[in-house]
Amino acid sequence: MKIVEARVNGLILEHKTQQNIVILRESEGQRILPIWIGPGEAQAIRRILSEEAFPRPLTHDLIHIVLEGLKAKVTRVIVADLRENTFFASIIVEREKDVLSVDARPSDAIAVALRAKAPIFVNEKLLQPAPADEPAAEESAPDAPSMTDEEKAEQLRRYLEKLNPEDFGKFQI
Repeated sequence: MKIVEARVNGLILEHKTQQNIVILRESEGQRILPIWIGPGEAQAIRRILSEEAFPRPLTHDLIHIVLEGLKAKVTRVIVADLRENTFFASIIVEREKDVLSVDARPSDAIAVALRAKAPIFVNEKLLQPAPADEPAAEESAPDAPSMTDEEKAEQLRRYLEKLNPEDFGKFQI
């Protein structure tokens, strides 16, 4: 399995189904991996990304605090597989010379990685092309300014609204 480093590129709420989608984008490229996640995990990821403090630790904070107390460290997270429309991930924890791979839902693994400031990796076979820029606009006006971040976000949102979680069965490895 070839893995590539990715980062959280966005977290959106799909308007039609009211489902949260976390978007991973490869660090050295344009391919993405949209993952549908629950509202609790979305809130945790959103909170970490916005550096919002809570008066009491949430689950992902607690995991990080316990690992630190045990003198262990999350060294990376890997979104490794898709089977029967379900993504599988691992949290890699190291303590001294011991290495432990913990099976996790990708949403939890991503939240823990963000909290621990650990890198996120994705099986390259799970990535898909990012939505392409509008070719007609580029051809008709080659000197036109490039798309703003807001326009790119809207284009990605339109692309994702056309996808269904069931569509990911075609990516089985």
